[in-house]
Amino acid sequence: MTMTFLHDHVGISVTPDDLDATVRWYADHLGFVLDQRFEAHGTTFAFLANGPVRIELLAGASRRHPAPAGDVLESLDPERLHHFCLAVEDLDAAVAGLRERGVELIGGPMEVPAIGRRIAFVTDNVGTVIELAESGPPTSGARG
Repeated sequence: MTMTFLHDHVGISVTPDDLDATVRWYADHLGFVLDQRFEAHGTTFAFLANGPVRIELLAGASRRHPAPAGDVLESLDPERLHHFCLAVEDLDAAVAGLRERGVELIGGPMEVPAIGRRIAFVTDNVGTVIELAESGPPTSGARG
């Protein structure tokens, strides 16, 4: 049996104390809007949307993990999702806009010839690594 998938959303765990600040960070820096917020099973869920891209924030655990290092290569940890990727039309414009909003890069911009793309990395207010990839078809089946 072959399964076909479409990407639905990325889930990010935050502490209850960080939830509102994280909603604001994605709104202020990446233009996401709060689509839905509800309580279930002792957890607050907040769905953010920007066009077809959705992020689910889950606030239930009160323990905070350390933020990744200020360098994307030093942030690798084999025990967690490392990053999620957002496609942008113009990487230089996206990076400039983020810098104007006080968001610093932790990697890039850099060319990745193996996938035919330019990429850069930032972190959100709680340390989630976000890759920005200049849109356009990759030259191989690999994706960031």
